Amino acid sequence: MAAFRLPEKTRIGHVVLGVTNLAESLAFWKDLLGFRAEVLEGEGRTLLFPQEGDEWAIALREDSKLPQDPGRTGLYHVAVRLPSRADLGRLLRHLGEAGTPLEGLSDHGVSEALYLEAPDGIGVEIYIDRPRESWTFSRGQIIMVTKPLESRRLLAEAEGDPWRGMPAGTIVGHVHLRVSNLDKAKAFYSGHLGLTVTQKGYPGALFFAAGDYHHHVGTNIWDSRNAQPAPAGTAGLRSFSLVLPTQDDVESLKLRTLQSGLTAEPLSHSAEGFLTRDTDRIAVGIEALP
Repeated sequence: MAAFRLPEKTRIGHVVLGVTNLAESLAFWKDLLGFRAEVLEGEGRTLLFPQEGDEWAIALREDSKLPQDPGRTGLYHVAVRLPSRADLGRLLRHLGEAGTPLEGLSDHGVSEALYLEAPDGIGVEIYIDRPRESWTFSRGQIIMVTKPLESRRLLAEAEGDPWRGMPAGTIVGHVHLRVSNLDKAKAFYSGHLGLTVTQKGYPGALFFAAGDYHHHVGTNIWDSRNAQPAPAGTAGLRSFSLVLPTQDDVESLKLRTLQSGLTAEPLSHSAEGFLTRDTDRIAVGIEALP
């Protein structure tokens, strides 16, 4: 029997983050990076949109007393994908002018990425994809590397235009998770959810995707091997969602989830979606395209 696989058009949907201080987090996400923010009074959530009229990408909940603990399972980083290399160059120049320290600048072959840290120790990657025709594969695995990013060439792409906030077409491209055990992560994200293992060559990490993307979900045990989830009240990932093409796809996966003995909880922002959890109790929402 062929392995269960998610539809090719599956993508990352919404990411919900718990934070200790909403004002400090908005200074990063809104004032520095340029997301649009909408406070939902009475719901305890602030939604972040790339552009007015876009679907929200990230929600902030001021529900935490402690910053994220890198030795626990949970979020390694949330990755925001920009439409063009010029956009990434403009952002790089903007961050330099703002005096924002970067955690890294990397060329991954399939993508180019900036890494920085949001308040509460929340990791953020902002990246662009290289054209898919330039990606290479070997024995069914996509080739990904980690090399220094040529920042001068990237800055030259900006052509003097200022950073005006997140451009149209910005999305959350992937999430990267700290897990306790890679075999268990593979059993859940590939064996149960139906994502394909796209890269297993990085020591201590596995990458998963729907369709032919390089990865929608990354997992690693670099600091979290055999670790426990963070205690209640710790900032970090509350949930992320996978968006499937149709409601029938959602219902099919929900039935599969229940038959596997896993939970299918209500999804707070979608009455027709559901929430399940991996072996580290990381919450994964399943919903359909709007």
